[in-house]
Amino acid sequence: MNNTIRVGNLFGIPFYLHPSWFLVLGLVTWTYSSGLAAQFPQLSGGLAIILGLFTALLLFSSVVAHELGHSFVALRQGIDVKSITLFIFGGLASLEQESKTPGEAFWVAIAGPLVSIILFGVFTAIGLTTGASGPLAAILALAASVNLALALFNLIPGLPLDGGNILKAIVWKITGNPYKGVVFASRIGQAFGWLAIASGIIPLLLFGSFGNFWNLLIGFFVLQNAGNAAQFAKVQEKLTGLTAGDVVTDDSPIVSADMTLREFADQRLLSGENWYKFLVTDNTGELLGSISVDDLRIIPTGEWAQTQVTEVMRPIELTKTVKSDLPLLEVIQLLEGKRLSALPVIGENGVLVGILEKTAIINLLQKQVQTHPA
Repeated sequence: MNNTIRVGNLFGIPFYLHPSWFLVLGLVTWTYSSGLAAQFPQLSGGLAIILGLFTALLLFSSVVAHELGHSFVALRQGIDVKSITLFIFGGLASLEQESKTPGEAFWVAIAGPLVSIILFGVFTAIGLTTGASGPLAAILALAASVNLALALFNLIPGLPLDGGNILKAIVWKITGNPYKGVVFASRIGQAFGWLAIASGIIPLLLFGSFGNFWNLLIGFFVLQNAGNAAQFAKVQEKLTGLTAGDVVTDDSPIVSADMTLREFADQRLLSGENWYKFLVTDNTGELLGSISVDDLRIIPTGEWAQTQVTEVMRPIELTKTVKSDLPLLEVIQLLEGKRLSALPVIGENGVLVGILEKTAIINLLQKQVQTHPA
């Protein structure tokens, strides 16, 4: 999420707060402090606010625990957790990639609700066994009920809720296609989103009541994210089976290492090509490095005829190249993760195949959409 504030790490996972969270924190604190003050008149105004803030932080801690449940299961599967973020609608654990099997996806999805159910049991047990009374008993009962509600709400079988991810895993298991699972669960999520919007807007239109206004906001949030998930799944499905070698740019910018700078300038730069950077290979076609237009400026033009490309080129890190048989979906993750616009593609024999550009992937996808519309 954009504009988030990093506040530290949780078990090595970056932890962020969205600015909208502070608004909700203030609202929840005020609501519960007012409730406690009304229920227990003996409380002073200052103590009621402190207890309200404590209650709000306890509830948000439960949300964090819910997200940590997802995160710990993902980590056990070897999936990196990029961050946990608290925002206006709760929490979000951002995973580096999807689970590899429907069974693993199921356990990642259900882990959060299971944690919330466990917390419901813990808070209930503490309230019953300690003989707590007064404000403390009220806070424990509230924490228990909120965790139960959090679990049940998230088990609604529609994306982006946990229940939607559980449904996705089930459909994936039945059909053998993870993308069908996402699309199906997204449709359920969209239906739930419209239902939530209706429950918020009908009382508003008929009675002028804002009592269900929160449902309206949640409905829009669910509707938007469910739609995005379905659209992204369709994109992924269209790219399934394709590899890096399938998207290599025709006539990639490749030059020989023993070419002089004068030959390089005359043959590649003055010929009208629009490339800024060129890949450099040896006589066997193995990638040695790269040379850009700016690199020529460090050599006086009078020395270009005596200077070879190999003397000016820059090395390329192996981490910034891909094998030609690498699935295209993994290439996209690599491009996004390293914020690159292009990658050299290497064949099985170590010979440079060419360059793969992000724009080529976009163009390929557009062609597939036109040829095979959804």
